[in-house]
Amino acid sequence: MRMIACVSRPSGGSLSLLGLDPVADGPRIRARLGVVPQEDTLDDELTVAENLYIYGRYFGLRRPEIRERSARLLEFAQLTEKLDDRVSALSGGMKRRLTIARSLINEPEILLLDEPTTGLDPQARHVLWDRLFRLKQDGVTLVLTTHYMDEAEQLCDRIAVMDQGRFVAEGSPRELIEAHSTREVLELRFAPGEQEAAADKLGGIAERLEVLPDRVLLYADDGERALAAAHGRAVSPITSLVRRATLEDVFLTLTGRSLVE
Repeated sequence: MRMIACVSRPSGGSLSLLGLDPVADGPRIRARLGVVPQEDTLDDELTVAENLYIYGRYFGLRRPEIRERSARLLEFAQLTEKLDDRVSALSGGMKRRLTIARSLINEPEILLLDEPTTGLDPQARHVLWDRLFRLKQDGVTLVLTTHYMDEAEQLCDRIAVMDQGRFVAEGSPRELIEAHSTREVLELRFAPGEQEAAADKLGGIAERLEVLPDRVLLYADDGERALAAAHGRAVSPITSLVRRATLEDVFLTLTGRSLVE
C-alpha cells in the first residue's frame, strides 16, 4: 500500500499507476490519490470543517472550492450537522467517515483504504460499506486491505488472498469460492470431547472434513444430503447448520487456522 501511495520505493517487480511511474511521477500520482490510513490522523482540537479546509489547502484548492466540496462530502458522510463540532467529540464511526470524506477532498481517481472498518460496531460498518459502495458506483477505484471476509465479499470485485506477504490466490469472490471450497458447509456441534469419535463415523460423506475443538465441518455441495447421511450413521450432534460457503472458508483453507503474527 505504501508503494501504491508513492511513499515507499518499489522493492521489486514493476508498478504503474494511472499510466505513470511512481518513482519518477510521485507528486503527480499523489495528487490523484486518496488515502484512508488504518489509524485516523484527524486534528482532534479542530472542527470538522477545519479538518477538511486544511486538507484541501494541501492540494492547493481555493477557499470557495473547499467550501463547496466540503458541503458535498459532509452530506455524503452523513456529518453535515457536525460541521462546527470538534473532532474530539465525535464517535469512532463518525471519525472514520470524516477520514474518508477528507480523503475525497481532491476528488481522487483511486482511493486506498487500510482496514477501513476495524474497531467499528456493526451499524457503523454497514454505514461505511454503503458510502464506499456509492463511491464505486461513481467510478472511483477502491484498493483496500481488510481482515473481514464479509467486507471483502461485499465491496470487492477482485480479491487477492495474502499469506506471509505473498499472494496465494486471486479472483472474484465467486471464483475464489468455486475454486477453493464447496458450495455449502455443514457445521455439526458436539459435546466437548465427542467430535473426534463423530468424525470417525463421518468419513466419505463430504468432499472434505475438518475437526475443530467445538465442532466438525463437512464441506459438500449439498449440505442437507450430507446431514441426512450423518444421521444415517447414527451421528447425533447437539446442533447442525447448513450454510453456503464464504470467503472466510476460502481464507482459512488457503492460510490455515493457526495464528500468525
